[in-house]
Amino acid sequence: RDICQRLDVRGNARNCFLTGSPDSYRNFIDKGLRSLLNVPNTGAYKNAHHGSGRFYFQSSQPLEEKITSLQIGSVGQLSLHSSAWNIQIIRSFRTSPSFQAAPVPLFWIIVKPAQKLFAIILGRSIRNWWKALPPNKRELFKESARKNKWKILLGVSSLGVLFVMFYFTHLEETPITGRARLLVFGKEHFRELSQMEYDMWMEEFKSKMLPETDARYQVVERVVGHLSESNKDIPQVSSLKWVIHVVDEPGVNAFVLPNGQVFVFTGLLNAVSDIHQLSFILGHEIAHAVLEHAAEKASLVHFLDFLSLIFLTMIWAVCPRDSLAVVGQWIQSKLQEFMFDRPYSRTLEAEADKVGLQFAAKACVDVRASSVFWQQMELAETIQGQPRLPEWLSTHPSHENRAEHLDRLIPEALKIRESCNCPSLSGPDPRLIFKLSMQHLLESSKDQEPPNSTKRDLSKPKLDFPHT
Repeated sequence: RDICQRLDVRGNARNCFLTGSPDSYRNFIDKGLRSLLNVPNTGAYKNAHHGSGRFYFQSSQPLEEKITSLQIGSVGQLSLHSSAWNIQIIRSFRTSPSFQAAPVPLFWIIVKPAQKLFAIILGRSIRNWWKALPPNKRELFKESARKNKWKILLGVSSLGVLFVMFYFTHLEETPITGRARLLVFGKEHFRELSQMEYDMWMEEFKSKMLPETDARYQVVERVVGHLSESNKDIPQVSSLKWVIHVVDEPGVNAFVLPNGQVFVFTGLLNAVSDIHQLSFILGHEIAHAVLEHAAEKASLVHFLDFLSLIFLTMIWAVCPRDSLAVVGQWIQSKLQEFMFDRPYSRTLEAEADKVGLQFAAKACVDVRASSVFWQQMELAETIQGQPRLPEWLSTHPSHENRAEHLDRLIPEALKIRESCNCPSLSGPDPRLIFKLSMQHLLESSKDQEPPNSTKRDLSKPKLDFPHT
């Protein structure tokens, strides 16, 4: 769909930027917290990017040496000593790209602008017709409307009943979670579109696809294969053929098309802290495909767009001038976006987090690492000191709320993990290690302040570190 995800009012990703000296970070994170998937050391920072997000890491251990010991297991014992590292972040990260999150059938993509244009022309024609009527005829129409108000009310009510009936007759149960949802378009509507989208991505990245012999490809193949094998009791998982594509792109990005095509950017492999975080992220993306969120979102958008045509016609018919009608149309679109579209997207993301965590638990992943991932995203924003926009401005939950939501789900996921006879988790909780590491970082930065510097509250978002 965030290394430090935040969208501005226009939906554009803002940038955050962090640099620091090696001394600032020497005791920040233990050697055991180093990414299992860091890229080989080339003497330069390796960059991981999603949209406008970038992560830069220094690694002294080649990826190929790490792959040989890569296993799904627990996070080992951690200490608070590590080699110096520098990190630069430009955000944001979202594992579900907007194009994939809400595809609509091709016919409605073409027809939608024509529908809006028809509604505008109809509303404007009604307004001009009314203005052209002589005053006596206007009074006759008003009098006729008053006499037949019950018939008019009955007609409007009948139209409303038709919409309600359409809504409830197209409700289906979401797989796994059992949530009732509107589904106008089924799987068959998306097969051809999924293939079209797949062809588009393959054409765009045809020169950047990693071969199957690449160690990074094998990591993703192993993780996806383990997730699908561990959840093969779910029909929606076993019925899809999961095809892996690893793109040599710096974007911190991963998404799964409704037909089971998995795309992972090498930037994501560079950004995750360990194999457990990668497994959770891919489980989240697989959950989007299994829960048919693309068809669900497209169905809601289509239903709301059809309803909005009525209001759009009324706006252009009632507003006395075109300029006011344009303003009214903009207000209507923003109300729909912030009252329905974005909250619904956040609901789907939260559901994918829940189901993805269950998938990871059945695959014996350390599910506790899932909330740490989003705490890392929150840390990036805190260090940068960027203003935190309200969650309702975004299509995704905030990092903080996402981590808290996962923390509430982790006890249940641990029970699922135990019921699958997974090995016991050894070592400390990665959430505790992250918390202690953050405290150590804050104390270190506080100690390094110049003696004559003004005392600052480190609990506030703005944190400044010495720069090299």
